[in-house]
Amino acid sequence: MKEQPVKLYPTLGCCGLDCGLCPRYYTVGPSRCPGCCGPDFFNKHPSCSYITCCVKKKNLEVCAQCEEFPCLKFKSLRIDGEEYDSFATYRKVYPNMTFIKEYGLKKFIEQQSKRIKLLKTMLKSFNEGRSKSFYCLAASLLSIEALENSLEKTEKSLRDREIKSGDLKSRAQILRGFLEEYAALEEVQLKLRKKEKKNGRK
Repeated sequence: MKEQPVKLYPTLGCCGLDCGLCPRYYTVGPSRCPGCCGPDFFNKHPSCSYITCCVKKKNLEVCAQCEEFPCLKFKSLRIDGEEYDSFATYRKVYPNMTFIKEYGLKKFIEQQSKRIKLLKTMLKSFNEGRSKSFYCLAASLLSIEALENSLEKTEKSLRDREIKSGDLKSRAQILRGFLEEYAALEEVQLKLRKKEKKNGRK
């Protein structure tokens, strides 16, 4: 049986998606996504045209390493994300790929690793059971500085207000507030867009 291709960095989709910042990457159980070409990926995602072209045919880690990037696939994907309704993380596909094209994969992974570390902190210490998707979106779309500042301000507020570590509801409320403040400053939409109906209404 032919061995399936394995990417070095499954936290980064070959198409540019931040798999390591996706809620499904942090899901417990059989529905968990292992990332792009991660363990057991092909049993859960039997086909992907980007993986077929980038990983299987060209032995590349990401499409940005291809001489043909950006190809027609990215135009059909609508890389600006505006046509993908609630899947807001598609907004980062093209910026991620162009960053890699200009500065290299190693530099991008360094930055993505910082985002993943900050996200894990939010999920571990500030998730009351309802904020996972919100934190994943914030970790993907906000600047690293905004994420760091939000956590620092939250910790200070928790100390000042003497909120205990077990009060996850209050902790989540405070952190979400700071993240939303920075989202407004950076003009980033952290709410998932609802799919538009055929009549043009939402």
